[in-house]
Amino acid sequence: MKSVIYTSKIKVLLTVGAIFIVCIGYSQTVFQNNFSEVKKDFPRQEKNLRKWDAPVVADLDQDGYLDVLINDHGFGVQVCWNNAGEFAKPYDIIMGDLHGISVGDYDQDGFIEVVMSRGGGSGSNARNSKLFKVVERKFIPIPDFIPPLELMRGRTVKFADLNNDGYLDLLNFAFPDRQKKGESENYIYKNNTLGSLILANKLPPSKGDGQKSLLTDFNNDNILDIILYGNGQVKVYQGTQNFNYKEVSKQVLPFPIEKVTSVVEIDFDNDGDFDLYFSRGEDFKKEETFYNKEAKAFGFYTKRGKFKLPDLKVGDILKIENLQTQWPYNEALFLGETGYDYQFLGETHSGRNISLVNSNALGFPDVIDTEHKKGVYVGYVGNTKWRLAGYLWSPGTGVIHNVKEYKPTTHNDAPHDILLVNKKDVFEDVTQSKGLFLKENTVGVSVADFDNNGFHDLIVRKRGDLVFNNKAILYLNEGKEGFKRYQDHHIVTEELGSIGLAIETIDYNKDGNQDIIIGDERGKWHVFKNELSKAKTNSYITVTIGNSLSGKATALGALVEIQSCTGKQTKRVGSTGAMYSLSFNNQIHFGLGTCGKPITVTVTWSNGEQERKKINTLNTNVFIGKQTKTNLK
Repeated sequence: MKSVIYTSKIKVLLTVGAIFIVCIGYSQTVFQNNFSEVKKDFPRQEKNLRKWDAPVVADLDQDGYLDVLINDHGFGVQVCWNNAGEFAKPYDIIMGDLHGISVGDYDQDGFIEVVMSRGGGSGSNARNSKLFKVVERKFIPIPDFIPPLELMRGRTVKFADLNNDGYLDLLNFAFPDRQKKGESENYIYKNNTLGSLILANKLPPSKGDGQKSLLTDFNNDNILDIILYGNGQVKVYQGTQNFNYKEVSKQVLPFPIEKVTSVVEIDFDNDGDFDLYFSRGEDFKKEETFYNKEAKAFGFYTKRGKFKLPDLKVGDILKIENLQTQWPYNEALFLGETGYDYQFLGETHSGRNISLVNSNALGFPDVIDTEHKKGVYVGYVGNTKWRLAGYLWSPGTGVIHNVKEYKPTTHNDAPHDILLVNKKDVFEDVTQSKGLFLKENTVGVSVADFDNNGFHDLIVRKRGDLVFNNKAILYLNEGKEGFKRYQDHHIVTEELGSIGLAIETIDYNKDGNQDIIIGDERGKWHVFKNELSKAKTNSYITVTIGNSLSGKATALGALVEIQSCTGKQTKRVGSTGAMYSLSFNNQIHFGLGTCGKPITVTVTWSNGEQERKKINTLNTNVFIGKQTKTNLK
C-alpha cells in the first residue's frame, strides 16, 4: 500500500463556559485509491454471529475518540472502546436478545446514557427497554422509571428532542403483540426534565416489522418528522406541536414506495435541505438456493416449518460451512437412517463448520419426526449424493462445499434504490438522472464525503447470496455531474454463508478521512480504513459540537451547516441509516475540495439556539458549544 501524507492544524479557543472545536486539515495523498481492512486497529471476534442493525457510534467516555456499540443478535451487546485510534477488544455489556440502541444525555447531567430495546421472546417474554449510564467506561444500570417504560417485543429506540425544549425525548416502538389485538405499540415518550420519560402519544399501529424509522425534517419547520418503513408502503408522519403527528405520505412522496430496507437523509445537492435515499430489497425466500460454479459452493436458506433440499452430488465427505440454525434447534443435527444426534463440541450460537464421512451418516429416515425431533436431518443416500431436510422455524442457512453440479432456484428481480430530491416540502424522483439506478437487493446505506471533494457520497450494502464475496457499492458525488460508481475500493467481505446487513461511517483515527464499519448477518464485524484519493489534494473540516451555550440543549440532533466554495453543506448530529437505532457522533465532517476561501459554520441546536462563525482555512480561532462537566479538560 502506498502511503498517505497527512497534515493538519488544530487550535482551540476557550472562553467562559464555551468551546467549539474545529479541525481543518489537508489530506495529501500519493496515488492511493482504495480502502483497506484494518484488523490491528480493530481486534474483532472471529466467530460468525447474527447481527442486529448498524453499529452505534458515539464518544461514550468523552475522551475525544469515537467508540462503537455492536449488537450480535441474541448473543449480546458489546462496546469497542477507542484508545486514540486503536479499538480495544469488544467488551460485553449485556447478554441476551437485544435490538435497537440509542445514545444521549437525556437527564443533562453530563454523562452519556444508553438505552437498549430488548426482544420479547416472540411475545412470550415481553420486557421493557434497559438503560445504562456510562461513567469512567463503566455501564451502570438505571432503575426503571415510575411508571416504567412499556413491556413489549422491543424493536426501535431513538433519543430525540421532539418538542424543541432542549431535552431528549424517546421513540420506543415494538413489534406488534397479538395479545394487544391491534392496539398501537409505537410509543412516544416525553422528557419531563426531572430525569424521567413519560408517555406522551403513540403513532398509529404498524404491521409486522414496520418499526424501522428515520427522524428528519423534510419541511424545514424545525420540528422533527418521522418516516416509518419495513412493512408495506413507506409512511411519512409530519411533526406538529405537542408530540402530535399527521400522515402526509401521499402529499409529499411522488409515488408509493415499498420494500425499503434503510433510509438516510442526504443533502446531496448542497442546497441546505435534506433529500432522501432509500435502499430496497427482497428477503430470501424459503428453500431458496445459490450456487457458485467455480468454487463448487452451494448455499441454502429456509425458515418457517418443514423443508427439503434437492439431493446434492458431493462425494464421500460432506463439508458444511457456517451452518446457522437458531435456538432451540442450534444443537439439533440428526444423521443417517436412524436420525441419531450429532454431538457438537463447544458453543453453538455462532456458525458451525461440520465435516461428515458417508459411513457415519448412511441412509435417510423414511419419515422425519418433526413433532419430537425438530432440526436438520443429513444423510448419505448413495451414488455420491447427500440429502438435507428437516424442520426449522427461524431462518436457517449454510454452505456446502464440493457440490459437483447444481441448478439454483430462480431468484426474483430486485427492486431499484430510490433518490428523492427535496423540492420545498415535496419530493421528486431523480434516481436515474443522478446516476443511481441500482437494481440490487440492498440492505443498508450510509452517507459521508469519502473523497473530501465537498459533496456527500453514498456507501450501499448489498444483501449478497451466501456463496460469493460481498462487495459494497460506493457512489462518489461529483456535484452537478451526479453520482459515479467507484469500483476499485476493496470494501469486500468474504464470509461464506453470511448476509449483508450493517454499515456505518466513522473517522476512528481522526485523520480527516471517513472510514467504514460493516457487520454481516451471520458473519463478522469489519473496519475499512479510508485511503481514497484523487489526483488533486482536497481539504476537510471536522466540527465537534458541544451543548448549546446556555446548556439547555445537548448536541444530539443539532444541525451543522457550512458555507464554502461548493455551496451549503448540512448534516444532523446523530442521523444515520440505522433502522432501529440512533448514533451520537458529534464530530461532524465536511469535505472542502480545493476551497481556500473563508468558511462560515452555523450550528443550530434543537431548542433553536444558534451560533455562527466565519473561519479562515489558515485560522481556526473559533468556538461554539459548551462542554459538559465530565469532559472539560
